[in-house]
Amino acid sequence: MRDYVPGSFRVTRHVRPKLSCRSCEGIAQAPAPSLPIYRGLAGPGLLAHVLVAKYCDHLPLYRQAEIYARDGIDLDRSTLADWVGQTARLMRPLIDAIGSHVMTADRVHADDTTVPVLDPGRGNTKTGRLWCYVRDDRPFGGKTPPAVLYRYSPDRKADHPREHLASFQGILQADGYAGYAGLYERGVTEAACWAHARRKFFDVHKSTQSPITAEALHRIAALYGI
Repeated sequence: MRDYVPGSFRVTRHVRPKLSCRSCEGIAQAPAPSLPIYRGLAGPGLLAHVLVAKYCDHLPLYRQAEIYARDGIDLDRSTLADWVGQTARLMRPLIDAIGSHVMTADRVHADDTTVPVLDPGRGNTKTGRLWCYVRDDRPFGGKTPPAVLYRYSPDRKADHPREHLASFQGILQADGYAGYAGLYERGVTEAACWAHARRKFFDVHKSTQSPITAEALHRIAALYGI
């Protein structure tokens, strides 16, 4: 038999008695415990749970507030949003370390995708961009730990990848997006994506059965075999 025990909330109470000296009238008290958010009520476990639910399980904060309310916990969405912002600030050193690790690689794979972003007042969403920069040498026996750096932008202007990759000097594997051109002009080595190139030949061959496209696909297949 398999069963499920739901997660639970708990309150940790820190007792810090004050002691006074009758001779000198001084007061001594144990220091307050270190908290992730200054004067905040959320412990590290609760903060981690909120962020994992939001970013890994795709649960918006208003839905999380409804779920917690069923357990009798009143957490306003604005409070949760403030916790997310404060936790992002706490994680900045880790994000910077990942970014430094990725940008010092000899090879980086870059790509971007659309993400829906709330647009208050319009009753709709707008389209943002999520940029992904990957360092991964494992396919050819590299021992360096792999890592992924994510960056967000409200649009797909070329300024964004050029800013993200300002310190990068190696080989950039990416699609044919024109926004990367400025990087190649300043010394970054372009490694164009074969998947994107092959796709064009495949589409033409599917509709025309051209021997030229067949030859191109055959030659690309040999590279894929390697």
